[in-house]
Amino acid sequence: MLKKLVHVVAVFSVMTCLSPTVSAEGSRLAVVNVSKALEESPQAIAANKRLEIEFAPRNQVLLKMRKELRSFEDRLAKQGMQMSDAQLQELERNVRDTKREIRRAQEDYREDLNIRRNEELRKLQKRVKRAIITVASRKNYDIVMGEGVLYSSARVDITKDILKVLEEEFKSAPSVSPDNDN
Repeated sequence: MLKKLVHVVAVFSVMTCLSPTVSAEGSRLAVVNVSKALEESPQAIAANKRLEIEFAPRNQVLLKMRKELRSFEDRLAKQGMQMSDAQLQELERNVRDTKREIRRAQEDYREDLNIRRNEELRKLQKRVKRAIITVASRKNYDIVMGEGVLYSSARVDITKDILKVLEEEFKSAPSVSPDNDN
């Protein structure tokens, strides 16, 4: 038992001596609300607008398909009792087929939208990281912390500075198009 305790103490001592120590004295620390920077940057707002424009035609197609389905269902409800068996079967088949088409189209729409959203998010994350590095360099910060901070005072929060850098970058960038990396 004593041997085991001595062994544990020896291992602990060696690990403590070998591990690097970080001194907070003289270090400058800052905190960034990365989520806020990702949501409120002009690049994020522009990316959302680009996605809306890009996916608007497909959304219109979905709306048209839903309208067509409603028309079939209304016709079935109002005239179903007066139709021949063949007409009724045809209309029911149209309802089923249209519902299936809508489900597939919605699935494709959501999948494609998520892919594009993730592409835009990756671009934006790179920009935010560059902005954080820019502000940290300009203001001589040694450590910049992001997610996982439970509390920080306004004195160390540089999120506004990050948003300013992103805004400057956005204003100085060439005109934004769906294919542009801005």
